[in-house]
Amino acid sequence: MHIFYTPDISKNTYTLNEEESKHCVRVLRLSKGTVVNLVDGIGGFYTAEIIDDHPKKVTLSVLNVEREFHKRNHYLHIAVAPTKNIDRLEWFLEKATELGIDEITPIITDRSERRIVKDDRLNKVITAAVKQSIKAYHPKLNEAISFDDFLKQPFDGERLIAHCIQDAEKKFISDLAVPHQKYLILIGPEGDFTPEEVGLALNKGFKPLTLGENRLRTETAALSVCFEINYLNR
Repeated sequence: MHIFYTPDISKNTYTLNEEESKHCVRVLRLSKGTVVNLVDGIGGFYTAEIIDDHPKKVTLSVLNVEREFHKRNHYLHIAVAPTKNIDRLEWFLEKATELGIDEITPIITDRSERRIVKDDRLNKVITAAVKQSIKAYHPKLNEAISFDDFLKQPFDGERLIAHCIQDAEKKFISDLAVPHQKYLILIGPEGDFTPEEVGLALNKGFKPLTLGENRLRTETAALSVCFEINYLNR
């Protein structure tokens, strides 16, 4: 199954951009008459036929479209401190997209190892994972924002913060998350959130979360949360 990401599709015919056209014709060796699939990132899953296999502007004719393709019964937003090694953040984005996630926000905390995040490359990682895992919904990647400013943003749903401060009262996701809701979960940097940051989040209505006794890397903790939320809403 060959899938192309076409976020601007709006008519019964569509022309791939030059990069995608070259990939279609010269890499995948697809030609006129081949049936492929398109996804628009907002739930549309299209079946289309190649009607012009020009290597710089492949044109497709839409044969069928399914709306809300594999729409999930919950909404998951993970705000995570970007890792010093960007490959680890890319790994999280890829795997979280495959599992199912709706929104990601890089948050810059007091102990963040990385304070600059380039969205273009990360969005390409997400798009590739969308196509690989046959998703019709493209997760939203927000611009990096400071922890304090992020807490000022409104969110209508369940809010959790995972932290490692000892002797603090915390609960597991299974004890906190009500199925089929909107969730916003905060994951800190390798050095964890500061006590002051945890206090700010708790004052904003976030509930303290534990991910168990094991010490996890940032991207592992974030992916663990993603898996558990999707498992609870299966």
